[in-house]
Amino acid sequence: MTSSAVPKIVSNAGSTGSTEAIALEICDSPHVINAEKIQQVQQELLSPEKAQRMAEFFALMADANRLRLLSLLARQEWCVGDLAGAIGLSESAVSHQLKTLRSLRLVRYRKQGRHVFYQLQDHHVLSLYQAVAEHLDENEE
Repeated sequence: MTSSAVPKIVSNAGSTGSTEAIALEICDSPHVINAEKIQQVQQELLSPEKAQRMAEFFALMADANRLRLLSLLARQEWCVGDLAGAIGLSESAVSHQLKTLRSLRLVRYRKQGRHVFYQLQDHHVLSLYQAVAEHLDENEE
């Protein structure tokens, strides 16, 4: 590594310029590292383990049929047969998708006789679904 490629450590202590000006100045050079800023955010940074779990979660959510099931379950509880009819899939295919959603703790079920009814696990799931749906609707306008 050449001496010009060695990152510079910059301290904001005693700076007379504005914070915004300092941030712009620092970000202009790819070889400058703000050690104080990095130390502050490292405590709040997502851990690699949690980042991996979140990536797996979103990868499993990247399925149109699972999202369609969630759109129905966001409104009310449904039995497997009715979900299959509404979405146009076999009961077996819907059950498979619901199993995945259960493994993510997004849905829960209850049995009533021979029927199994599904609903969203909790308000977090509903909030996540609604936030993404609203975000996409805003971008279409």
